[in-house]
Amino acid sequence: MPTHPLIESFARAGQGQVFAFFDGLDAAAQARLLAQAGEIDLVELARLNRSLLAAGTAGPDLAGLTPAPFEARPENGGDPAAWAAARATGEAALRAGRVAAFTVAGGQGTRLGFDGPKGSFPVTPVRRKTLFQVFAEKLLAAGRRFGRPVPWFIMTSHANHGATGAFFAEHGWFGLEAGQVHFFRQGRMPAVDFTGRILLEAPDTIALSPDGHGGSLRALERSGALDVMQRGGVDTLTYFQVDNPLVRCVDPEFIGWHLRRGAEMSAKMVPKSGPDEKLGHFCAQAGRPVVIEYSDLPAATQHEVDPKTGRLRFLAGSIGLHIFDTGFIRRLAGGEGGRALPFHRADKKIATIDAAGRPVRPDRPNGVKFELFVFDALPFARHPVIIETNRADDFSPVKNAAGPDSPATCRADQLRQSVRWLRAAGVAVAADPSGLPPFAVEFSPLWADDAEGFAAAWARLAVKPAVQDGLYLE
Repeated sequence: MPTHPLIESFARAGQGQVFAFFDGLDAAAQARLLAQAGEIDLVELARLNRSLLAAGTAGPDLAGLTPAPFEARPENGGDPAAWAAARATGEAALRAGRVAAFTVAGGQGTRLGFDGPKGSFPVTPVRRKTLFQVFAEKLLAAGRRFGRPVPWFIMTSHANHGATGAFFAEHGWFGLEAGQVHFFRQGRMPAVDFTGRILLEAPDTIALSPDGHGGSLRALERSGALDVMQRGGVDTLTYFQVDNPLVRCVDPEFIGWHLRRGAEMSAKMVPKSGPDEKLGHFCAQAGRPVVIEYSDLPAATQHEVDPKTGRLRFLAGSIGLHIFDTGFIRRLAGGEGGRALPFHRADKKIATIDAAGRPVRPDRPNGVKFELFVFDALPFARHPVIIETNRADDFSPVKNAAGPDSPATCRADQLRQSVRWLRAAGVAVAADPSGLPPFAVEFSPLWADDAEGFAAAWARLAVKPAVQDGLYLE
């Protein structure tokens, strides 16, 4: 095997098997393997092997958990004046250009039976707009409303980076300026066997996988995205995932709560629909907020009821909507003061090869992937705030081909939102008891992006259109 500093470092780390087939590869394959190996932090990997493989699969510490406090919506007992003040603060920040949007968009549409980046999946009821177009129009509308364009940072993956950029270019950036949209790739981690040895997917390919949504924070730093924000005067970043077309991409109330509290990180919650809903739980532990996954919180705890309210005791569900102070992201990504997101272990079935280079397709877990979770940043943040949001106007993800959180349920939720907005504007609309109309209508965010804006836009129409199947307003 030829001498190469990277090959030698892997050998010294006991990971020389990564280059077992190197001599038999052509020059392009050798370069590819060396580039992949260059992504791996061997010191970090050795630490994870010591801490997570030796420790097995022990769950999180659940000692002393209590429900996390949150700011209730005004209609649910929250202080209307505080919410109005938060909105004014958030609107001022948007007018000042302090806010950027951040979408985690590394996923493919495989689970939806769709070949391509998940963000290019069509979701709206009439025009079949894609997730990316929905978000782009919301950000374009916000820029027009507040007089400042909202920069948009999109984290892709190695699997869809090229396709995502090409999709935006093909569609003219959906009306945004090309310089307003910034793409960067998520980091990757190697999969290892149960002894900590890095697995190969092929003789010239390391078994690498995305490092989890928590990896987005260090990707922002490593890609230079935080430097771009700093040069543009952005200090507040709203985070959302690509699968949720109802999301309020830049919500002035949420931004305002975050800024008025001087928070380094904030989060939105929805009241869980029932004890078995598969959402993480906002909890408090030793005076700090934490998120405990539904799979880690005992079922008995999830079913506990507050005797005063009759509602679930652990009511606050995590939906992956956050705001970050950019300085906090930079400090956390750099591990300042010993603060760094913890990795989690996930035992998986990993396609690999044997010592002879033959493919192995395991029928049971044969290795470990390491992932970071973005909500693990919450306990490190100063003055974190959790606010309640209205699920019906902020959360309807597209995750599964059928059943809950599918294109069908998301389409229905979009139609129900349209009915609510029409009725709030004084329009009589037929709907079933769940609020679902017998026809499809759609309103572009460029026409109205909330109920209040819809009512104002509807009132301005000299001739009101008939509310019927196929109605679209932009």
